[in-house]
Amino acid sequence: MTLVETLKYDLLIDGEWRPARSGDRFDVENPATGISIASMANAGEADVADAVESAQRAFISGPWASMTGGDRGRIMWKMADLIEERAQELGQLESISNGRPISETSSQMAVVATYFRYFAGFCDKIQGTTIPTSPSHFNYTTRVPLGVVGQLTPWNHPMMIASKKLAPALAAGCTVVLKPSEWAPLTPTEIGKIAIEAGLPPGVLNIVNGFGPTSGKALASDPRLGKLDLTGGTETGRAVAKLAGENLTPLQFELGGKAPVIVFDDVDLDEAVNGCAFASFIGSGQTCIQGSRAVVHRSIYDEFVKKLTTKVSSIKIGDPTDPQTQMGPVISKPSFERVLGYIQSSIDEGARVAHGGKKPAGAEYESGYFIEPTILADVKQSMKVAQEEVFGPVVCVIPFDTEAEAIEIANDIPFGLGCSIWTRDVARAHRVARDVIAGVIWINDHHRLHPAVPWGGFKDSGYGREGSFEFINEYTAPKYVCVRVDSEPVDWYGSSGTGRRLN
Repeated sequence: MTLVETLKYDLLIDGEWRPARSGDRFDVENPATGISIASMANAGEADVADAVESAQRAFISGPWASMTGGDRGRIMWKMADLIEERAQELGQLESISNGRPISETSSQMAVVATYFRYFAGFCDKIQGTTIPTSPSHFNYTTRVPLGVVGQLTPWNHPMMIASKKLAPALAAGCTVVLKPSEWAPLTPTEIGKIAIEAGLPPGVLNIVNGFGPTSGKALASDPRLGKLDLTGGTETGRAVAKLAGENLTPLQFELGGKAPVIVFDDVDLDEAVNGCAFASFIGSGQTCIQGSRAVVHRSIYDEFVKKLTTKVSSIKIGDPTDPQTQMGPVISKPSFERVLGYIQSSIDEGARVAHGGKKPAGAEYESGYFIEPTILADVKQSMKVAQEEVFGPVVCVIPFDTEAEAIEIANDIPFGLGCSIWTRDVARAHRVARDVIAGVIWINDHHRLHPAVPWGGFKDSGYGREGSFEFINEYTAPKYVCVRVDSEPVDWYGSSGTGRRLN
């Protein structure tokens, strides 16, 4: 395994890096080795309050919200350039902190850069409207930034998801307090260094690392927030919603998922198998839109399981910093134990392990949280593993007989985030896309992402959408201005009678 020196990060508050008031720190470990790789300042309630105060001061009296959109856009474009320049380094940091192969993480930095560039283009295009009502009044709206935005981001795509939220907030003129996941905070914290180098004014971006029950709770509870945006688990979303609801803070949540990969019998089977393997095991299955359920037509079911087993057995598991590695470990010991627990529960309920199901053999895997890519066959819809989000390298293969049954299985879960449909029948593809309850649907593909498309789900997968030209409006609000242009004076109490102006 590649070793690096222990890294040290403080909190970013008001443009300066500072330790936590308490002096507390916590360690971040490499999930491939179990070795500590970084020491992070551990923000407490007072530190979070300082960060929000800094962001509020920067919003009210700083230059960010008042500078021209073109000037904001130039700084964001510079941030994108710096991210691209440091892609390999940032990918390395991400790989050693969350276990994703560097072939994935370094490539993903190009996607991160596109988010800053895409929303930088909106900085000078945030426009209001004129509203015709009557000749006596001129009505118009402007769009104004919401103020201080709190952002809680996860560990599975640390840099990308933080950037998905940060870029539109900055473009809108908001200031931000970012609380990354304690499991993989390295690259989101590096965004702070990049922002300072690009010229972002002090206080516009504040970064407070810490734990959910302390720093996360303090941020979600702060009444000064104009908005709170979370990507995380559904139960975390419920807890955060209660805290923010006390202050009527506007919320946006992207939560759990249980995406079906629906495979009809008219497909090129090898192509569908390759697509399912990618959907299920990219990032060790630790994505909210993981293809965790392969819903396969019964006539090709056995052959599909056989071919998927052959495909998955070739996936190279190992050191995430090795460019040849195709799958790394899961994020932590609790995740490792949880995933193995789901596999065992599925066996107890009658599922068959067609491949994997355990830690891979070999000394190189002993210290890390590695799990073989696991295929569970003969899964029934009522099983725990078919209903709950496993968030690991596990796919359930479930048979169906009719199109209606496939849709019923796809929708019979608490989530509604992603879905892919594999078929050559164009009409069928659109019918199923219409009837499946999911916010993101791919046809003959999976995991496609771009800043121009809306991203979010239904049911327990949260609410609101990230991305697309409409997302800039999620960080702004319309302000209505009414101007009386009528030359006739108004004296409501100058006379009496009916038929006069009512408002």
